[in-house]
Amino acid sequence: QVQLVESGGGLVQAGGSLRLSCAASGRIFRINTMGWYRQAPGKQRELVAAITSGGSTNSADSVKGRFTISRDNAKNTVYLQMNSLKPEDTAVYYCNAGVRVTIVMTEKDYWGQGTQVTVSS
Repeated sequence: QVQLVESGGGLVQAGGSLRLSCAASGRIFRINTMGWYRQAPGKQRELVAAITSGGSTNSADSVKGRFTISRDNAKNTVYLQMNSLKPEDTAVYYCNAGVRVTIVMTEKDYWGQGTQVTVSS
């Protein structure tokens, strides 16, 4: 019913930048919070940053001052601008969205397929 498609990952040198995008499509009444998570090999998935439909944001301490989350509600799209990348930022990045498909349905979490970000030293 709802698909999240991520783009923008890749290989970058330390200190470089990447911009991730995630577009939601399908049967959508309203999208509440959208966010980015990441999972490095051998580690648990962790929240990177999230943004509400009203624009309030929160982010992990490890990315504060380097990563910026934003969204375009008209396009059902969330972005993650990543600057000053470090090797420890290497992970698969997943998009997440809390979506109500109709006015009477409760919110459900949806996930993208993930996009690899690799930062070389």
